[in-house]
Amino acid sequence: MAITMGDPAGIGPEIVLKTMKSDMIYGVCDPFVIGSKDSLLKAAEIQGETPKFHLITEPEQSLGTYGVIDLMETGVAPDAAIEFGKVQKDAALRAYSYLERSIELGMQGRIDAVSTAPINKAALKLAGVPYIGHTEIYQELTHSPYALTMFNVHKLRVFFVSRHVSLRRACDLANRDRILMFLKNIDHELKQLGFEEPTIGVAALNPHVGEGGMFGTEEIEHIRPAVEDAQKLGIRAEGPLSADAIFAFNLDGHNDCILSMYHDQGHIACKTLDFQNAVTLTLGLPFMRSSVDHGTAFDIAGKGIAQGESMIESTRVASVYAQMKLDHSDAE
Repeated sequence: MAITMGDPAGIGPEIVLKTMKSDMIYGVCDPFVIGSKDSLLKAAEIQGETPKFHLITEPEQSLGTYGVIDLMETGVAPDAAIEFGKVQKDAALRAYSYLERSIELGMQGRIDAVSTAPINKAALKLAGVPYIGHTEIYQELTHSPYALTMFNVHKLRVFFVSRHVSLRRACDLANRDRILMFLKNIDHELKQLGFEEPTIGVAALNPHVGEGGMFGTEEIEHIRPAVEDAQKLGIRAEGPLSADAIFAFNLDGHNDCILSMYHDQGHIACKTLDFQNAVTLTLGLPFMRSSVDHGTAFDIAGKGIAQGESMIESTRVASVYAQMKLDHSDAE
């Protein structure tokens, strides 16, 4: 399990240290950090800690010993004086290099999963990185045909037809062809995790499922036809179901997952349920990738008050799903 440190100007170094202090994590995976020792030491000093490091250049050199942090540095911007809480080019270059290294190792089959601390979009842009975020970076650099974002919190697994677009644009993207494509990809990915016949609850776009067309016709013209198309292919999709109820009805795991129509529809439900333990997974890559569901938190970076629960959960969940995928592959 590779754990990337994220933007060193944010809370990444602090929450990574907290993750490596969790003995539970060592019980579910063999973790090592891809990051920078100077940033981790600065964060440790703020937290009143003196961690032990074991510097490695290859994952196979990891000791896997609780109490000793196996650390892989990338050598990018080695003399940079990173300040907490500020958008900085060198910080983004370092953060991007951690991701590149994790992808290189994943493509070589030398890691099973990666848990990523947050990066900063403005800093990436300043550094000339041609991608807006983690998902785009991992999809492009692994040459994957798609990258599915899945929220995982308790028994909820939530996918999204659209994410980082305007709400007006999201309505246009909730069309028959795109929804069917997502249903096909979700069905495939869940089967790779060992779900024999995964069930997918499909959320409506409009209030009350459009109320027969009075509140919108997307359900009639696009969502229901897409669900019926999927059913004809043997995919166990159902819906559209009222978005104000589908998440509550699935708290007990009624469906294996939910397909949400747009970003906030699913995010609000998951973050309200449990903000700290909401984890983002990226499916469709050659290896498992997870992330915390919060940003770099520049406003509190370097103050020693960042909470590590989400990073710990991200790492744990990635381990669980990576093991599910390995078990399914072995069974085949």
